Amino acid sequence: MTPRTSVDFLDADRVSVSDRGFTYGDGLFETVRVVHGRAPLWPRHAARLASGCGRLRIPPPDMAAVLGEVLRLSAGLDDAVARITLTRGAGARGYAPPPAPRPTLVVTVSPLTLDPSAGREGVAVRLCATRLAVQPLLAGMKHLNRLEQVMARGEWDDPAIAEGLMLDADGHLVSATAANLFVVFDGRLATPHVDRCGVAGVARAEVMAVRDVEQVRLNLGRLMAADEVFLTSAVRGILPVRVFATRSWQPGPVIRALQAHWRDIGLPSPASSKDSDR
Repeated sequence: MTPRTSVDFLDADRVSVSDRGFTYGDGLFETVRVVHGRAPLWPRHAARLASGCGRLRIPPPDMAAVLGEVLRLSAGLDDAVARITLTRGAGARGYAPPPAPRPTLVVTVSPLTLDPSAGREGVAVRLCATRLAVQPLLAGMKHLNRLEQVMARGEWDDPAIAEGLMLDADGHLVSATAANLFVVFDGRLATPHVDRCGVAGVARAEVMAVRDVEQVRLNLGRLMAADEVFLTSAVRGILPVRVFATRSWQPGPVIRALQAHWRDIGLPSPASSKDSDR
């Protein structure tokens, strides 16, 4: 299916070559899962987008109107993923932001076709050589500059590896390329800080809202000693880590409880591509 796309609330798929999102990566994005016409994590997406706009000094959009556009483009799709891209808009040559920016809003919606078995059995992950640079000014935001993640994801093409873990410049684990990381020790949850680099995911925020979670500096040795390891993603949900290097795990009680919470809020395991056309 061709993605359904709108630009500034009009059905279109083109933006100006002078748009600062294209020229400088000057903007933000959200990736929202929509199930049967509902976006259960929308309040967290809207809050993060508004916060990012404040930090980057981009005028925020009308969040109710953005949600309405997401739902309009998702109509008729049982399980869909919407990408919301907000840029500072078109501008003159040079880094200086325009004094009165007119942001560009792009919404693209596609059917979601992920394999649900990963949610049950877990995934294999690897360590990426590409590291995340420390930049507290941008830490936590889902801004458009994703070249570190692009380079990290380009390090492997083995379909058996679902994700890559990324370190910061000091050798601390931060996240996967497109998911946040959690570990469990004796039933207690911990997740890496994202105050110097990395993205503060909305699924991460949901876990931290329903369970006590310690934010830590996590090294590889501590990861290998964990009782349970899992990734969180607004699209993929709670994703158990089954294999990393020489270590293997089985989904434990913490993971199973959080997966049950995901189902309770209306985010079941995504359908496989085989079943998505039914």
